[in-house]
Amino acid sequence: MKKLKYLVAISLFLLCSKVSYAQRFGYIDSEFILSKMPAYAHAQSEVEKLSQGWQKEMEGMHAELEKLQKSYQAEEILLTSDMKVKRQEEITRKENELREFQRKTFGFEGSLFKRRQEMIRPVQDQLFEAVEKVVRKRGLNFMFDKSGDVVMLYTDPRHDYTEFVLEELGLTTPEMSIPGERPAGALVDDPADIPPIPAGGNDTNSKPAIPGRKPAPVKKKNN
Repeated sequence: MKKLKYLVAISLFLLCSKVSYAQRFGYIDSEFILSKMPAYAHAQSEVEKLSQGWQKEMEGMHAELEKLQKSYQAEEILLTSDMKVKRQEEITRKENELREFQRKTFGFEGSLFKRRQEMIRPVQDQLFEAVEKVVRKRGLNFMFDKSGDVVMLYTDPRHDYTEFVLEELGLTTPEMSIPGERPAGALVDDPADIPPIPAGGNDTNSKPAIPGRKPAPVKKKNN
């Protein structure tokens, strides 16, 4: 039984290998691309401002709660039972308000999370549209994200299409593309990417010069 399972697993592996061999794939670094998009930087800045404003509001609520707690501790001996109950109820109410504000504002799917999604989504959509264009132009079947959830233990620079996506977004100015230069060994997918033949390069009989070696001296014939 174990041998049968092993053979089935090997067969499936070989089948998948044959299928994947015929497919064309590539990958991008979405975090790097987003960091080059001005709209993304603006959205992040706006979200940070909102976060700081809500953080100050929460700190104010916390300071008010601490003030009530200290006041109660200092006056507890002088308070009647009814007064103690009222003060404790007020402190409990403030604690609940603080926790609820924190949950609704900074918790999962809270106000900050939703606001960030609203502001980042248009930028992400723009990125996805550029990726889709690159996939169609380059005839790819799969496009992976190096900075996504997929664990990529090794990436061949020849399959990096980050630069092509930056081109679609119009973000390939010299200043922006310095950290994201296309690797020298990248695959040539478009004839337009092939560098022009140097002058004299059409001579099929000529041999390329070897760096560091001087050309052999030409012998002169004796008349």
